[in-house]
Amino acid sequence: MSENVYSDLDQLGRPVEAPQSPDEAILERVKNPQLNTLYNVRFTAPEFTSLCPKTGQPDFAILVLDYVPSEWLVESKSLKLFLGSFRNHGAFHEDCTITVGRKIADLIEPKWLRIGGYWYPRGGIPIDVFWQTNSPPENVWLPDQGVQPYRGRV
Repeated sequence: MSENVYSDLDQLGRPVEAPQSPDEAILERVKNPQLNTLYNVRFTAPEFTSLCPKTGQPDFAILVLDYVPSEWLVESKSLKLFLGSFRNHGAFHEDCTITVGRKIADLIEPKWLRIGGYWYPRGGIPIDVFWQTNSPPENVWLPDQGVQPYRGRV
């Protein structure tokens, strides 16, 4: 591919300061080079962090994002910066998980998207949050997200 394909991206291949909040973060997209193929894209963020909006204490999760692209793909560096912007952001687990899913879905308009937020326990209770845009297309391999339910020490 020629370098011009990515010329409209502001972050790829350039030094970028980490955004301080999700509102400051800029998610970017690139054209899907396999437009006529149904396939699943998975991003896993095993060290997602946000802040409890009441206590200011850190919350930790594994986020697993699956999507079947249409015309656009999520540019991965911008996704990494976007996810990192939650580090100083106060919001409940449900809000963080669904905000990530919706922002990506709005940007790339995939055929289908799901997100699983597997949050570590706070106050002794793990909270797992799941959201999807619609029913997945037929004939696309959608593996299990692979995150075991929280079982404490085994």
